[in-house]
Amino acid sequence: MATINLSKQKRMAAQVLKVGEGRIWIDPETSEDIAEAITRGNIRGLIEDGIIKKKQKKGVSRGRAREQAMKKALGHRKGQGSRKGAKGARRGKKKLWITKIRALRRRLKEVRDEGYVDKTTYRMLYNKAKGGEFRSLAHLNDFINTKILLEEKEAKRIE
Repeated sequence: MATINLSKQKRMAAQVLKVGEGRIWIDPETSEDIAEAITRGNIRGLIEDGIIKKKQKKGVSRGRAREQAMKKALGHRKGQGSRKGAKGARRGKKKLWITKIRALRRRLKEVRDEGYVDKTTYRMLYNKAKGGEFRSLAHLNDFINTKILLEEKEAKRIE
């Protein structure tokens, strides 16, 4: 069986199917029938018969990327070796401040509503939080426990 040049038919099929020539598959067993096809109509007929087909587009799989994203969502793969950029580039100063101040204000409201501190002390602590005096919730809790207890003891001494 001699090889038949089907480059013209391949080019026409590519134009009909609106893809590149590299994505055209021609059935090797019916090469004589394809060689006889000299018009676009003939090519369309061969496409309908399944003798000429369009190959699937090649792409890069997203499977590994999805797997990695799922791990990162769980907090994995975020160690020192995976980090690029400064601390502030990964999480902005403003974002850090917003999360911290919201937590502090939430705690202050809890303390006020439970009756641990009065309105005046609440306002004083609120303003201190606003001024950036507390590093964290733990720091605020320590401050409340030490200062408020001291003030209560001093009040008892005066009486």
